[in-house]
Amino acid sequence: MQYSLCSKCQKIQGIYFRQYSGEYLCRSCFIISIEEKTSRIISKFSMINYGDKIAVGVSGGKDSLSLLLVLNNIFERKKTSDIIAITIDEGIDGYRNESLRIVKDFCSKLNVKNEIFSYKELFGLNMDESMLLRPSEKMTSCSICGTFRRRAIDIAADYVGANVIATGHNLDDHLQSFMINIIAGDVNRIGWIYPEPIYYGKNEVKKIKPFIEIYEREIVFYALQQNIPFQSEQCPYQDESIRSEIREFFNSLEETRSGVKYNTYNSLLKISKILKNYDSSVKNKCRICGHDSTRAVCSVCKNIKILKND
Repeated sequence: MQYSLCSKCQKIQGIYFRQYSGEYLCRSCFIISIEEKTSRIISKFSMINYGDKIAVGVSGGKDSLSLLLVLNNIFERKKTSDIIAITIDEGIDGYRNESLRIVKDFCSKLNVKNEIFSYKELFGLNMDESMLLRPSEKMTSCSICGTFRRRAIDIAADYVGANVIATGHNLDDHLQSFMINIIAGDVNRIGWIYPEPIYYGKNEVKKIKPFIEIYEREIVFYALQQNIPFQSEQCPYQDESIRSEIREFFNSLEETRSGVKYNTYNSLLKISKILKNYDSSVKNKCRICGHDSTRAVCSVCKNIKILKND
């Protein structure tokens, strides 16, 4: 496909067509646009302050590795915040090993410290064991893994002394989570996905998503243009989730109705902000582990109890 001159610099032929804005972008201008947009998102939602120590959740996929590079590029120039990469090993045989190597090599290249934490060490079970022990398929792989992953990241951030947790969730991820909550009738959770930082835990750690307004396909293209060696293999358990079907639904809509993802995202923002302000859920402490919970026993301890049949 022959593209027009870059809409930004007007000097080099574009290699990327941003359909929703009608822009043609050359490699350099495209890379700059992603990094500048990430900076604007951070500023818009007051995600990072001077002197913050940021734990970046890095799995070895395109989103997390791209986020690590973007944040490193932003703060390496400004020297205003420290960055450390934290990686969670779920214990999925034949899948996670490759990504651990990719993350280690990439962090070494950027001179960023990388700490690895495993489900097995933290919870006494890895993901493969959990799948064998679950009582039925109604207890889905994503519900188990998502619950464990969030807690593992919290523990990792506390261990490295970070006061900010940054994850690579993009706009597509956000739309999928929104729709999953709608379909499941879990309205309260919609308020939790508003992009402003969420403070929690005894150390008031905040969790942020700097890619929240960037399309997944643009992050893929950014990773390719920056020669990031991300893991392309998908999780072997992902087909149990409705997330893949929702992703395909939005992608097909975007192909014929450019900008529909942004329109839906803007509606999501308004709805989630209202629900966030009216959220009446009470934060308690789990009576087993002591972590924040809306119930007497947190979802992590509940899952472990079910899986171990205690």
